[in-house]
Parts: sequence; C-alpha cells; structure tokens
Amino acid sequence: MKERCDNERDNPAEGFCLNVLLISTYELGHQPFGLASPAAWLERAGMTVACLDLSREPLREEAVAQADFIAFYLPMHTATRLAIKVLPQVRRLNPAAHLCFYGLYAPLNAGYLRSLGAQTVLGGECEEELVAAAARVRDLTSGSPAQAAQQPSLISLTRLEFIPPQRRGLPALHRYARLQIPDGDSRVVGYTEASRGCKHLCRHCPVVPVYNGRFRIVQREVVLKDIRCQVEAGAQHITFGDPDFFNGIRHAIAIVMEFHRRFPGLTYDATIKVEHLLKHAEHLKTLRETGCLFVTTAVESVDDSILARLEKGHTYADFRRVAGLFRDAGLALSPTFVAFTPWTTLEGYAELLGAIADLDLAHHVASVQLGIRLLIPSGSRLLDLDEVKNLVGPFDEVNLIYPWRHADPQVENLYNQVQDAIREGIQKKESRQAIFNRLRALAAQTEGASVKTWTPQPFSKPPIPYLTEPWYCCAEPTGEELASSAESQI
Repeated sequence: MKERCDNERDNPAEGFCLNVLLISTYELGHQPFGLASPAAWLERAGMTVACLDLSREPLREEAVAQADFIAFYLPMHTATRLAIKVLPQVRRLNPAAHLCFYGLYAPLNAGYLRSLGAQTVLGGECEEELVAAAARVRDLTSGSPAQAAQQPSLISLTRLEFIPPQRRGLPALHRYARLQIPDGDSRVVGYTEASRGCKHLCRHCPVVPVYNGRFRIVQREVVLKDIRCQVEAGAQHITFGDPDFFNGIRHAIAIVMEFHRRFPGLTYDATIKVEHLLKHAEHLKTLRETGCLFVTTAVESVDDSILARLEKGHTYADFRRVAGLFRDAGLALSPTFVAFTPWTTLEGYAELLGAIADLDLAHHVASVQLGIRLLIPSGSRLLDLDEVKNLVGPFDEVNLIYPWRHADPQVENLYNQVQDAIREGIQKKESRQAIFNRLRALAAQTEGASVKTWTPQPFSKPPIPYLTEPWYCCAEPTGEELASSAESQI
C-alpha cells in the first residue's frame, strides 16, 4: 500500500481557528525541515498553517496580513539577521499578530528579539512548545485567559514522538540547491533530519549553548516516511542535516540500511565528526554501499593548538588518517574549515592551503570555506577563554556577534583580500581549482615571497559531487554575502 505523504489531520476544534504563518529566511538552500515539521504538528492540533520560505519566494503580503500567529524559524546566524531585516515589513502589514521566534539561534538572542517585539521565543525541541504557544493565543482570543497565561519554556529538550513533516505549500524541491555531478548532470535534492542536538561540546559550535551535550533522535519510520514523500516529489538525493549523523551510530546505520533497501537508486550525504569517522571507521564501507556520495566533516583547522582551543576532539594527524580511510573506502570527503581565528597567522593560513593540497583535497573544499571567519555569538563557550574575553568588543546587537579583530593587522588584511578573491572568483564562475590557486598565490605573496615563486599546482583528481549551495557555519556576517551568490559556487 502506498504510504501517505500528508498527515492525518484531527478534527479542528469548534470555534475560533488560528491562522499560523511560519517563515524561513535562509537554510543553506534546503527546503526547510524547520517549517515542515512544526507545520505538521500545528495542523494536527487544528491550526490553519501557511509557510513562507523567503530564500525562494517573495513575502506574500496577504499571508502576513491574515495571520494571527507569525513564527520565524532561526536555525543559523544568517537566517536570524535576515529575519530581523524583514521584521519591520511584517509588523507594518500585521501589527496585531502574536510574534514568535524559534530555532537554534532564538534563545541565544532572546533578549534582543524581545526588544524587537517577540512575545514567544523557543529553542531546542520546540514543536510541542510551538503548538502550545499557538494554542494559548487561540484560547486567549476565544476568552480563556487562564490557559493563555501559561509561559512556554525558552529551551525544551523533551524527547518528542515525531510525526512526518508536512511539506505541502513549500516551494518545489527543484527550486532548491542541487547535487552537481562531475559529468555535468545534476540531481534534485531533498533534506531531512534523523537527529538534533549533539553530544559534544565544541567551543565555537552554536548547538552547544542550547543542547549542552545532548541530542535527540527523530524516530526511524518518521525519517523514512519523510524521505518517501520527497522522493515522490522528485528528490533524487537526500541530505541528512544532523549536526553529527553518527551521534547515535546504531540509529544512523539502521536508517541508511533501510533507506537503501527501500530506495536502492537514491544517494545521500551526511555530516560526521572526524573523531566519529575514526571511531566507527568500519562503517565507511556501510555508507558507501548504502548510497552515500560524500561526507561533510568540520575539520576547522590543521593547527593543533587552534583545535585544542576549539575543543574539537581531533588533531591534524587524525584528519590525515580520515582522509586516508576515505581514499581507501572510495568515499568522497568534504572538509570544512574556520580559516580565520584570533590565533591564525600568515604562515598558518598558507599551511592550511598547503595541507589541503598535500592531501589532494582541493577539489573537495568549497571555496567559501577558505574565507570563513570565526563567529562568536551570544552564549558561545569561546567566552570561557580569558584570551577571547580580552579580545572581543561589546556584544553587537545589530550583527548578533561579539566583534573581534586580529592582533596582527596583516592577518586582517589577508582576510579581506581572501574575501575579495573568493567573491570575485564566484562571480566569474571560476572553478574551485582556479580559486584555490589564486588563494595560494595570495598567501605566498602575503608571506613576503614573490608570487612568481609559487606555481599553480595541477589537480590529480576529477571533481567530486557537491551541493550547489556550500555548507558553512561559524562565519561572521560577510558569509551571507557569499551565500547570496552560492548558486554559482563551483
């Protein structure tokens, strides 16, 4: 029997029917799980739900004007800043609606969001709390102030029994980031989450202040039903968007085994920590055999002193071992980096590029990754370090960061030059190879050597599959400028 894509909807309560509008501003080119999942919960509770993804469609004024409850989804820094930018227009169209912000970055910026008019702020496992908040508004409107007076949790880590996301009303999958294949073909990409949160405590990670070392799984059958719905909508490849797919290794392996049994022609990618790739190296073969095309891993740096400050849980030697394991397994590794930190040196940046080249991974690194600057948001564990506390300025509520400048003006200048070079390369639709060679020449020149002393290196491997919207995090606001042209990233 064919599985239903739409959830069974309970009979709505008699009387006032609340109109809920869920808004996403940016989620790395994915059809937002953070709208689809709560939409299902809200519809089950009898609410009328509309969704807007402003990364792919204009603000629909009629939808805003008709809403009783407007909730912005804030999964990342860029999304938060873009939501704040559009908020005045939303308020002008509908000043009476209850305003809610939810997602990873909502509790981190709760005070500022409330100063902008937020009446509800939710983080963590927030589907249940979002339904409760909407129900309180409905009850207040219908004359039940006692129920409306109850306050939601700022951060909820309740273990939820999920239901399949409701993706009806979102832009079609073909309008989102695609999987680019080396032969020139591309595939429609779906997106789901098998778990949320993380059991690790990396200092720079925005997940940590909210989940504090805990993670929650999405039940296997819910994940597989969500994938089936997206396959029926045209998905040819799935991105598992978990912060770390191997946080729950048995859960992850069970999912990909069943995934491959039900959808043998479908491919996927996932994000997994370096230390988990080493600990569970025997499962690299499982990933390859079940359709995994590549794994994203947050390497961040090749400098062990920086990795120690970030508490990444791995060393440069570990990264090299993982790169070797992936070569042996026939899997593509897609490393990500925080190239510019307060501890980056001119020599260190050149060494980063050199290490990438030595490991024959230059094809594997999205150009944007080579210009990422460390982000220090509210609640960051980086602020536990005295050297960071002494470096940063007062919290910048406009940009939602603790601003910092490198102690070496030459590194600041290199960062700006790297940003310009990457931006220019993307605008000209240059290949990753061309941009990488441009950055290596720039690094050599900055170190004081003549640019002529470094000869662009040939690339021994063909390009690998990649998503047309490159993954990044931990970036200061300039990252969103690159994200705006990410569709042209090669």
